[in-house]
Amino acid sequence: MVTVADVRALARTLPRSSEHLVRDRVKFRVGAIVYVAFSRDETTMGFGYPKEERDGLIADEPDLFFLPGVSDQRFNWVCCHADRLDHGHMTELVTEAWRMVVPKFLARQRLGG
Repeated sequence: MVTVADVRALARTLPRSSEHLVRDRVKFRVGAIVYVAFSRDETTMGFGYPKEERDGLIADEPDLFFLPGVSDQRFNWVCCHADRLDHGHMTELVTEAWRMVVPKFLARQRLGG
């Protein structure tokens, strides 16, 4: 099970990342771009993910991942059930979401490649 505290601990290590409380929801962003957000009750986590790949992600693990609300489906975004997500998978998803919103040189510095 993943909690906001788990994501916070990781996000604090990612350059330019900041935490914000918006309408009672914890969000992590770089500048004005949100890359991870929790539901108000912190049971679901949304994160940046390429639109062209999200159907495959959801199809592979439909009990874990799901589409965001209709109004948010235009964004590179997917959601998951936090209580079904393990720490290793969270680390990968959050790091990749962060990578999508930072300059390429910064992602290379932090993650290589």
